[in-house]
Amino acid sequence: MSGISVKRIWFVFWLLLVVTTVEVALGIIKPDFMMVGVLGTSLLNLTFIILTLVKAFYIVSYFMHWKYERTNLKWAIALPALILIPYLVFILLVEGDYIYQAIS
Repeated sequence: MSGISVKRIWFVFWLLLVVTTVEVALGIIKPDFMMVGVLGTSLLNLTFIILTLVKAFYIVSYFMHWKYERTNLKWAIALPALILIPYLVFILLVEGDYIYQAIS
C-alpha cells in the first residue's frame, strides 16, 4: 500500500471504534452531570460534537487519503469550508434569534 501502512489503518479503525462506542454509551446512559448548560447547549451535546469532529478528521485524513495530498489541494478544499461554515452558523444564530423574538 502506498502512503499508509496496514498498522496505521488498524490503529485508526480501533480508535474510531472506541470513539463510536463512547458516543453510543453516552447516548444511552445520558449522564446527569453532562446535562448542564454550556454555550447555549448541554455538555453532552458538545461532547458529541467534539467526538464527531475527531471521527471526521480521522476518516478524511486516513481513509480518504487527505493527509497524503499536496498542501494546495488541502487548502482548496478546506478554505471554503472554513469560511462558509462559520458564516452559516452566524446566519442560523441571527435568523433564529429573529424568529424567537417574533414568536415570543
